[in-house]
Amino acid sequence: MVNGPQCERTHMTSMLDVNGLNVWFGKGRDRVDAVKDATFSVANGESFGLVGESGSGKSTILRAITGLAPDWSGAISVNGTPVPKKRPKEFFKQVQMVFQDPYASLHPRHSVDQVLGETLHLHGFKDIDARVVKLLDDVGLGQKFRFRYPHQLSGGQRQRVAIARALAPEPELLLLDEPTSALDVSVQAEILNLLANLREARKLTYLMVSHDLSVVGHMCDRLAVMKDGEIVEIMDVAALRAMKATHPYSQHLLEASI
Repeated sequence: MVNGPQCERTHMTSMLDVNGLNVWFGKGRDRVDAVKDATFSVANGESFGLVGESGSGKSTILRAITGLAPDWSGAISVNGTPVPKKRPKEFFKQVQMVFQDPYASLHPRHSVDQVLGETLHLHGFKDIDARVVKLLDDVGLGQKFRFRYPHQLSGGQRQRVAIARALAPEPELLLLDEPTSALDVSVQAEILNLLANLREARKLTYLMVSHDLSVVGHMCDRLAVMKDGEIVEIMDVAALRAMKATHPYSQHLLEASI
């Protein structure tokens, strides 16, 4: 599905460290433990996948990293710096997220120019016009889309705008929450190819959530398999392609994906 060279494992320093992460919603008898004692690291320049069935806690980990799931314990570090409960502005220059639904993630009354321009302004960039044009070129849209509104764009075009918005602060780590699952199958491969090319061109690190093992097999170097909020196995993509999982649940997922 994805063109170009496959991901190679880097031996560089760690970009993301998650240690003993617990995430919960509600209190008392209403409390739901969504993530339990998750521990993994993502190397600088690596693409790491989180896989599992719906409700396994994959997206909740991304939300905990960005601060969208406020109730968590454990330790999260980005590029060696511990992430505090209240994220400083500098955090979002390093870490950005691309959401699953491009229809919901863009303001319906803001043009593409406003979406990108406001993000650049928020992060203190000056040469905003030139940067907007460059971002649109980088995601394969071009200037003709600059003053269009979300309702004038297809699903794939909206997701390209969402990716451009995430790239605007020049982050090092992109969190990808099922970035193609809301798109037509014909468009999915285009967006995955774009993400693969951007990772190589911008030396990005990816943490990618997907329920689709074929997507993870193309996009990632390693992956963690999640079940009921827990990581049951971490494997490299070669083991995934060779169908060599060790945990029974991972084996079940692989067999179901054939």
